Amino acid sequence: MTERQLELPITGMSCAACAARIEKVLNKLPGVQASVNFASEKASVGLMPESATPEQVLAAIEKAGFQVQAQTLELAIGGMTCAACAARIEKVLNRLAGVEASVNLASERAKVRWQPGLADAARIIAAIEKAGFKAARVEGQSREEERARKEAAYQAELRRFWISAALTLPLLGQMLFMFGPPTEHGHPELPRWLQFLLATPVQFWIGWRFYSGAWKALRGGGANMDVLVALGTTMAWGYSALVTLLGLVHQHVYFEGAAAVITLVLLGKLLEARAKARTSEAIESLVRLQPRTARLEKDGQLLEVPVDSLMPGDVFLVRAGEAVPVDGQVLEGSSAVDEAMLTGESMPVSKGAGDAVYAATHNGGGLLRCRATGVGEQTLLAGIIRLVAEAQGSKAPVQRLADRIAAVFVPVVCAIALATFLGWWLVGGDLATALVNAVAVLVIACPCALGLATPTAIMVGTGQGAKAGILIRNAEALERAEQLRVLALDKTGTLTLGQPRVTDVQDLGVGRARLLTLAASLEQGSEHPLGRAILAEPEAAGAAAAEDFLNVPGHGVEGRVGAQRLRLGSPDWVLSCITAPDPALLEAVAGLQEQGKTVVALADAEAGSLLGLIAIADPLRPTSAAALARLSAAGVRPVMLTGDNPRTARAVAAEAGISDFRAGILPEGKARAVTDLKAEGLLVGMVGDGINDAPALAAADVSFAMGAGSDAAIKAADVTLMRNDLNALADALELSRATLAKIRQNLFFAFIYNVLGIPLAALGFLNPVVAGAAMAMSSVSVVSNSLRLKSWKHRP
Repeated sequence: MTERQLELPITGMSCAACAARIEKVLNKLPGVQASVNFASEKASVGLMPESATPEQVLAAIEKAGFQVQAQTLELAIGGMTCAACAARIEKVLNRLAGVEASVNLASERAKVRWQPGLADAARIIAAIEKAGFKAARVEGQSREEERARKEAAYQAELRRFWISAALTLPLLGQMLFMFGPPTEHGHPELPRWLQFLLATPVQFWIGWRFYSGAWKALRGGGANMDVLVALGTTMAWGYSALVTLLGLVHQHVYFEGAAAVITLVLLGKLLEARAKARTSEAIESLVRLQPRTARLEKDGQLLEVPVDSLMPGDVFLVRAGEAVPVDGQVLEGSSAVDEAMLTGESMPVSKGAGDAVYAATHNGGGLLRCRATGVGEQTLLAGIIRLVAEAQGSKAPVQRLADRIAAVFVPVVCAIALATFLGWWLVGGDLATALVNAVAVLVIACPCALGLATPTAIMVGTGQGAKAGILIRNAEALERAEQLRVLALDKTGTLTLGQPRVTDVQDLGVGRARLLTLAASLEQGSEHPLGRAILAEPEAAGAAAAEDFLNVPGHGVEGRVGAQRLRLGSPDWVLSCITAPDPALLEAVAGLQEQGKTVVALADAEAGSLLGLIAIADPLRPTSAAALARLSAAGVRPVMLTGDNPRTARAVAAEAGISDFRAGILPEGKARAVTDLKAEGLLVGMVGDGINDAPALAAADVSFAMGAGSDAAIKAADVTLMRNDLNALADALELSRATLAKIRQNLFFAFIYNVLGIPLAALGFLNPVVAGAAMAMSSVSVVSNSLRLKSWKHRP
């Protein structure tokens, strides 16, 4: 039985310890493997159905003190004719486990609330279709609602913060008197009963979220940041309240410390939430690109309809200056389309009949009449959004250490705080000092910074990559790309333009036209680049398909054309059937190959006579040499892999500035070449077209697919480069190194903050208020540092 994958949005996490706790709880279940991302607030769960059920997974999460956020879905319903239809759909949907639905006949919409793990959008739509109706997802609706929910929660927390600040400021204000001259009764302060009245609502009303979170964590058998804050502030408030109630006027009270810590932590959470929202701006900007309506051509009329209603095969028009609504193929018209949002390339791309256009790209000055080929979730844009979302939710190997530490962080801090309290009390004999220092230890500790260090940088880095046409499959690929030291490159279509053209024709008595016609007869239907170059010649128009056709991989083709048995392919293979090859011909072949041209020979195999030579050249991309120089400067050694003969390969490699190449490699041999390179002990990458080079891409440590433009190519490699330009690969390596540098900076800051802060607090050098402020700002600092990646730009 195959593994089932669940993507569960989690609410209630307040720090990395929460994420670690959920992972630990879930991974204890038989047949379950889970990964929790604190930054994206999601859990990726794989489970074997025969060992565990989704219900058990959800129950385990709730028992640990967290919740799986219910999702909403809006569907456009087709086929309803009366209220009974709407009632039927409601009944069908509400029978599904974890689903609550409401259907509106007038608007022909269904609003569905469903529990991830128990149901999913595909199952809901399938149930409606099984009932005899049509259903189409209203794109972006759940995303909009999720954003609105988070914004509402943020505004509620903001109001609570301002109330907390208003109550806390008078308490902090009295600290100013500490700098003035003391009176006969000491430094002036607010009446203690007033301090009690101001601090108590902050402690138990504003701070209730910490008690609630702590109780849920402890009930689930774990501990999180809420435990630290609740425990520390309660100790400070409780001691102060006891001193006040007993009238011990000579004992200092710490109401201002407890209230200030709660207020500052709330401020930190607000700043953190706002900063975290900015890390996912890349996806939001992609979602906003697609237009809401399309101009549909139907029954001779032009109708403006919602984009979601378009179906494959529909004909639509894109006027000058409009965005393309869905993926399609141009039927009529010509224009220049700005595809920068897909490829990062600023220059518009010319489009005419037969060319593909993609959703959300921007039409220039012409009118295009197109047929829809991909709609809804099947568009290239939707595929990119899915890929970026998956990458942003993935976990890099470098995060494992932080996860292990976060899992035991809070219990260790509590132990240190207890030791601090007992040490100062027993050695110094001062209960108040012992209490203050223990509270400082509790509130200075910050597991959040550890949990946010990696995922926030990954989210920003992959988002910036998407804007530049660099699609990174997951965080692990990003980390491996940063370590890349050897890069294997396919020649055709990667280093070169991938548009071979016939440059020289040398016939031996049959005539140029006849030679090309015979060669084209053997290449009928060929998809090989060299075959396509021959078929592109005018003389190929009169060619007829050969009989008794035989393809010899890596060498060429044979077939009968009329009375002749012809052989077309590599000179060595073709000349093997020639009785006595002319040495002058061999010199001619060598001369053409040394110019970087690929030579194919045509012979009459039965007569043993050579009919002629055809030279084909695929020009180097104008940017390849400069891009390879960038890679070399970055410490990456390029190695060219090609099926060409050594002479041609040497000429192309010299033009590109490559010193290491492998020539005469058959397609299946590229994977072995990559494996041989890996045997040198360095991390090896492979760049190709993403489909034809699949074995070599799979063999590489990290693979790059160039110039995708299709969903199939997006799935073919670890990193998809939407631009047909090796500079995009150099950009990808620069981005990976910039992202990993930010991750290391964040982890260093998070570790050093706690390594230095906790001992300083334990030794009595930090006031709880200062400790609380430092803790609140630590997470904000980590996220802000990640956001600096937004300044990264790809080279045009």
